[in-house]
Amino acid sequence: MNETHSPVEIDDTDLPEPKNLRNLRILVTVFTVSMILGILTILALVVIKIAQPAPAPLPLPPQVTLPYGETAQAVTQGRDWFAIVTYDRDNVERIRIFNADGSPRQTVDIKK
Repeated sequence: MNETHSPVEIDDTDLPEPKNLRNLRILVTVFTVSMILGILTILALVVIKIAQPAPAPLPLPPQVTLPYGETAQAVTQGRDWFAIVTYDRDNVERIRIFNADGSPRQTVDIKK
């Protein structure tokens, strides 16, 4: 009663693919393609943004005179104006807006 059993060989090429595995394979493929397209889109947008020339800065006057006792705190500029945020000895802050040629346009007091 010494029977030897030979290993059973299974030909798995004829087995059908389970539906869940097929769906998972499709989802992974779609996800991979969408990730690649997303990265390529981001890279294209970065290249387009870098390739654009920077807008020319507003030519500012060589000197701007602030009222006595006011100190400049910050500067910003628009298309045809620039603004200087100032504070005085009493810590009153103001935004002084000037035209491109340096002439005053508007003053705004900042209330605390």
